[in-house]
Amino acid sequence: MADKAYLEPPNIVKMCAAAENLRDLLLATLLFHLGCRISEALAIGVGDVDLMNRTVTIRHLKSRIKLKCPRCQAALSLKALFCPGCGDKVDQAVQELKEHRKQRVLPIDENLAQLLSDFILQGGPVIKNGRQVLFGINRHRAWQIIKTIGERAGLPRIINTETGKVHFISPHKLRDAFAVHAVKHNDTGDGLRMLQEHLGHQSFNTTAKYRKVAGEEHRRWYNDLWNDNELTSET
Repeated sequence: MADKAYLEPPNIVKMCAAAENLRDLLLATLLFHLGCRISEALAIGVGDVDLMNRTVTIRHLKSRIKLKCPRCQAALSLKALFCPGCGDKVDQAVQELKEHRKQRVLPIDENLAQLLSDFILQGGPVIKNGRQVLFGINRHRAWQIIKTIGERAGLPRIINTETGKVHFISPHKLRDAFAVHAVKHNDTGDGLRMLQEHLGHQSFNTTAKYRKVAGEEHRRWYNDLWNDNELTSET
């Protein structure tokens, strides 16, 4: 099977079918359905899962936290007590901003909610560093699980279209697959901004790259070149 630029939903279905236990099935499904980073997935605690409202709270962002004064918008350090710009006391505001930027609440679909419910009820979560988390594994083990499932499902490796490098199936490729799937479904400005918020990207440019990968914009542009009546009318 030829290498692919990204995984598509049918590929993920094959992966999930190749999972040998509920934990591995949940890990693969969660990474694709939420599009979260592997570090974020491994940090999810049982208390972060709200099955009634179908949400999961993600408590880790990859990027550095950049704080600004609520009054004058001057940059603040993480330990600031007073604003260097206007002099206002900002310690409480800094704490609130830190907590807000450290988490985002993501909706979950019915299928993922059922898997989470089954996994929790069957005693899958473990205690790690004093918290009850879904997965008691490290990043390396998670990478191995996803790579193995991908190979067992007979999936092609992923090729980077810019560098030509070929990669095994990895947790981040499931995040990429979610993003491309979302862009194919809705590549409007509003859709991309929603995707940016969902993925936790600080820069819109990071999110916009998935439109290029999906190729929808390029395809429409090319098709429009040949939809001109002047080109199709008889001369």
